[in-house]
Amino acid sequence: MDQQRPSAPIPPDQQLPPPEPDPTRKKRKYWIWALALILLCLILYWVFHHHDQASQSAAAPAAGGRRGFSGPVTLTTATAAKGDIGVYLTAIGTVTALYTDSITAQVTGVITSVHYKEGQVVRKGDPLIDIDPRPYEAQVMQAEGALERDQNLLAQAQMDLQRYKDAWARNAIPRQTLEDQEKIVLQDQGTVKNDQGTLQYDQVQVAYCHITAPISGRVGLRLVDPGNLVTANATTSLVVITETQPITVVATISEDNLAEVMEQPHHGLNLPLDAWDRANEKKIASGKVTSFDNQIDTTTGTVKVRALFDNKKGELYPNEFVNVRLLVKTLHDQILLPSSAIQHNGNAAFVYVIQNGQANMRSIKTGVSDGGKTAVQGVNEGEVVADSSFDKLQNGSKVTITQKAPPSSSTEGNAP
Repeated sequence: MDQQRPSAPIPPDQQLPPPEPDPTRKKRKYWIWALALILLCLILYWVFHHHDQASQSAAAPAAGGRRGFSGPVTLTTATAAKGDIGVYLTAIGTVTALYTDSITAQVTGVITSVHYKEGQVVRKGDPLIDIDPRPYEAQVMQAEGALERDQNLLAQAQMDLQRYKDAWARNAIPRQTLEDQEKIVLQDQGTVKNDQGTLQYDQVQVAYCHITAPISGRVGLRLVDPGNLVTANATTSLVVITETQPITVVATISEDNLAEVMEQPHHGLNLPLDAWDRANEKKIASGKVTSFDNQIDTTTGTVKVRALFDNKKGELYPNEFVNVRLLVKTLHDQILLPSSAIQHNGNAAFVYVIQNGQANMRSIKTGVSDGGKTAVQGVNEGEVVADSSFDKLQNGSKVTITQKAPPSSSTEGNAP
């Protein structure tokens, strides 16, 4: 194959000049850059404009709120008053019958009649159940017969003893005969006493056949029917009676409060204790403390307390759960405010004191609360404080006092 020879370089004077740039293409390039710059400016303008609108929208409610606070705030007020307030301990209690009797059979026999009705209130001594007494009445007759026989034998022995004494006085009988007769009399006396005991025992068995109410109270549901056979000393109850007038409530208080209770007169006895319903909205009855348990429950750190209630209207029912409030002591001459007028900011408490048509925020120290009232320090008697519209109040706000709470008012709030 033939090898190609390299071409000879072209002389400069024979080279062609470079092509001139196309003016149309250059003009099109400028337009593209101009459009891109305009589009970038439009995007930046839209971003900044949207951000400014969002800022104005966010600031509008705040500005409107400030305009709302600028005018007088309509509110209701409360006046600080001096009075007494109780220190209460609250707990959960159980209503307990003062006495509960579960009556069982003490003799064996057939039930002949049931005198009570279910849920009936009976008095002490009322008849409840009768058991066939005839076998025990027959035993009473036997015991009476044995007693009469032995009493006559004793009388005969006593007459013989008197004859022997007269004969001994005339030396007609030996001393041994007299002494033997004295011992026979003593033996007959013992026999008579034994017969008397047997008779009394049989009479008691007859009495057990007629079961009467040992206490006054309410009977439960009927547990036996006529014709049932019952046995002596069985564990099955024939009837249960609970005494409900009076009745007691057993509650527990913390061992931390026990010392404060025991410091009261009579070591806490006779302190008032109120029973409230399960919802803690209605007071059921009022009673007084009668006793404390003799030891603290180590598992719960509490001690039991028992209070006595008259329960004349039957408000309390055995085994009912109630909320109890124990009045430990009463604080006198305290400055009292409605609890709704006190506001909190964390652990700090404050009120808005109304002076010259203006609300001035003032820090206070709260104490005991009860019945919607709270003892406070930092407010003087007779000063007027705000009791509503706390969501609109600020320190120094102008106020307008009304008798009715505004619909949008709030009773709880925080510091502005």
